[in-house]
Amino acid sequence: MFGTLMLLAGPTLGFRLLGLLGVSRFASGRTSAAHGLAVMLVATATAHFAPRGMGMMPGHDDMAAMVPPFVPFPRVMVYLTGVLELVGAVGLVRTRTRTAAGIGLAVLFVLMFPANVHAAVEKIPFDGDPATPLWFRIPEQLVFIAVALWAAARDTGRPWPGVIRRGTDDTAVARR
Repeated sequence: MFGTLMLLAGPTLGFRLLGLLGVSRFASGRTSAAHGLAVMLVATATAHFAPRGMGMMPGHDDMAAMVPPFVPFPRVMVYLTGVLELVGAVGLVRTRTRTAAGIGLAVLFVLMFPANVHAAVEKIPFDGDPATPLWFRIPEQLVFIAVALWAAARDTGRPWPGVIRRGTDDTAVARR
């Protein structure tokens, strides 16, 4: 149940640690989270194309079973969302495309939300495991949306929004 969240949290913390160790690309939490979300998306997107029983993630058939009945061509939609997740992951790691990718992924997560509700309500299992309950799916999806939108925002390089560091150009900007 916590696997996907760990696919986000683990890499995000790892990238942030690299930043604290001096890797400038990961100097901010926002950039580290964008890269962590990208890692998670590559892992989850592969499940959209994989046959059932290929590792820890559910397979294509499991994903197709999640698609609500009102959505046409469920198998095609699973492939399409997998491609969009991969495109979004690539967009997140490029600074120039991060804003568009983050916003696009937030929209994608909202559009995929009915599939999560359908899977929980209909108790659709993943690779033989019990269905993830709705009480967990809703907050999990909100976390993914929030991280995507946070990654989409322009990174100021400040450790926290609104923090002014003494002895830097930040103090001059704050006086204006």
